[in-house]
Amino acid sequence: MPARPQRRRTISRLTIGAAVLATVTAAAQPAGADTGHGARAGRTVDVQLLSFNDFHGNLEPPQGSSGTVEELQPDGSKKSVAAGGVEYLAQSLRTARKGHPYSVTAAAGDLVGASPLLSGLFHDEPTIEAMNKLGLDVTSVGNHEFDEGRAELTRLQNGGCHPKDGCYVKGRKFRGADFPYLTANVTDEKSGKTLLKPYSVWQHKGVKIGFIGVTLEGTPNVVSANGVKGLKFHDEVETIDKYAKVLDRQGVKAIVALIHEGGLPAATSYNYNCDSPGPGAGISGPITDIAKHITPKVDALVTGHTHQAYACTIPDPSGRPRTVTSAASYGKLYTDTTLTYDRRTRDIVRTKVKAPGAVNRVVNRTQPKAADLTSLITRWNKLAAPVANRPVGHISADIAGRGAEAPESPLGDVISDAQLEATKAADKGGAQLALMNPGGIRSDLAFKSSGSEGDGVVTYGEAFTVQPFTNMMNVVDLTGAQLLTALQQQVSGPNAASPKILQVSKGLTYTLDMKKSGADRIVKDSVKLNGAALDPAKTYRVALNEFLAGGGDGFPVLKDAKNKYVGQSDLDALTSYLTAHSSASGPLTPPKADRITVEK
Repeated sequence: MPARPQRRRTISRLTIGAAVLATVTAAAQPAGADTGHGARAGRTVDVQLLSFNDFHGNLEPPQGSSGTVEELQPDGSKKSVAAGGVEYLAQSLRTARKGHPYSVTAAAGDLVGASPLLSGLFHDEPTIEAMNKLGLDVTSVGNHEFDEGRAELTRLQNGGCHPKDGCYVKGRKFRGADFPYLTANVTDEKSGKTLLKPYSVWQHKGVKIGFIGVTLEGTPNVVSANGVKGLKFHDEVETIDKYAKVLDRQGVKAIVALIHEGGLPAATSYNYNCDSPGPGAGISGPITDIAKHITPKVDALVTGHTHQAYACTIPDPSGRPRTVTSAASYGKLYTDTTLTYDRRTRDIVRTKVKAPGAVNRVVNRTQPKAADLTSLITRWNKLAAPVANRPVGHISADIAGRGAEAPESPLGDVISDAQLEATKAADKGGAQLALMNPGGIRSDLAFKSSGSEGDGVVTYGEAFTVQPFTNMMNVVDLTGAQLLTALQQQVSGPNAASPKILQVSKGLTYTLDMKKSGADRIVKDSVKLNGAALDPAKTYRVALNEFLAGGGDGFPVLKDAKNKYVGQSDLDALTSYLTAHSSASGPLTPPKADRITVEK
């Protein structure tokens, strides 16, 4: 099916403005329900809002646990369902739009960045092209849109060939995104102006819905310093309230906020009811406080960042119900929301209903593929093949990374060991241990073949998917006291609510007591290196990637390190380790992941 030619003819382009999308599904709202706006038959129209988030350049179906969603069954059991892949996402969205003359598609950031090789090798141009084809109308930025800096984000929006790598196809210039990236809370430090548009307005046959797009205020804490140089990131609530007033003054009363910040549902199943036993009772995390304080002028929140799935109802400051949604990550789900638009008030009708006005739907792989997206993948795969298909190692079984359930993952052990091995020689930095941030591990290493390489073979492309940032390895001096502080910062300060447990190389052991709170969760006298207690006064040589060395992910003590040595990239360290420690006849086995003892 072609990419919505009819829809593109009848729907006017997005203009600068803010967006409101309040949501009431047919299943959730009884026919003829009183709206509180005096709505009546013929005056309201249903607008379909389709949304997703945290795609991260996953054009091909993700491997391992990254490519499944957990589905709660009627009998209470759970089922793992294979999902994702842009060919299926495009088909799902096109199928969903049928029969809906008013339909808008939005996203909540991190469309690109931390991408698999097929997209990342080409600075995510393939993903922007894919988003154009599947009919994305508007998106907020996320933190990963800043991985390569403001200039690169601007290029993704406006088009043009890469300043260093040029054009990838002779005679073909990258045209940029057909949809606006919204950066309402990102401003230039000197001028005070927003980096890109702060809001946009979707219009169709007299219906106007404004979209305001923001990323998390803490973006500088999770992006390298160079990526956000010269930019300021502002409070999400204050920014959204500001532009909601601007839209209101323009006569745009229906508003949706696209927020790259999220929550943590109490259960992992995508169809878990997070409004049980009451509205929003089953969700926690930063988005809950944000949702409770954003002006009632905003009718719905589309969120992201935490890679979780939820469709909740959290009351706004006036007490009215408001939907808050997130569609997990990697294109495995999309959210289908029905917004009832009142033509007289020009606002979204919001009623007090028990169920949220939105539903998450699986992007299953049993449906036909969108042929135009298959062609896109084939075209870029042909360019990537010489790099992507090179074997770099062998494994005997899945090695869980992103999909691991425990704080310490088997793949985290492999990566930290690889980084230690790459930096332990005296002329390579002289490292004694290595620390790896868990957020930098983007996938599992799957035993099942992703192509024609054969089961158990790890290709360069698969290794790239795990470590896509190509951070340079640093080796630094840290005292034992500083090292202990770093371990404590895993579970305190900005990481108290959602701990970030560093992956540690072989020889470093300690106990994590989750029955305690804050820094006390690290049992001080349990921290040992190669069996010897950590000496607070002793200096240790520690290997870590440049992002961590800059204090990223809430580890400010690491910025105080001394005597820095810069080595090879983290990806090169991983591929070299896999090659050196595995073969077809002697594949690498998953480590036991027993360096951190967790007490619950």
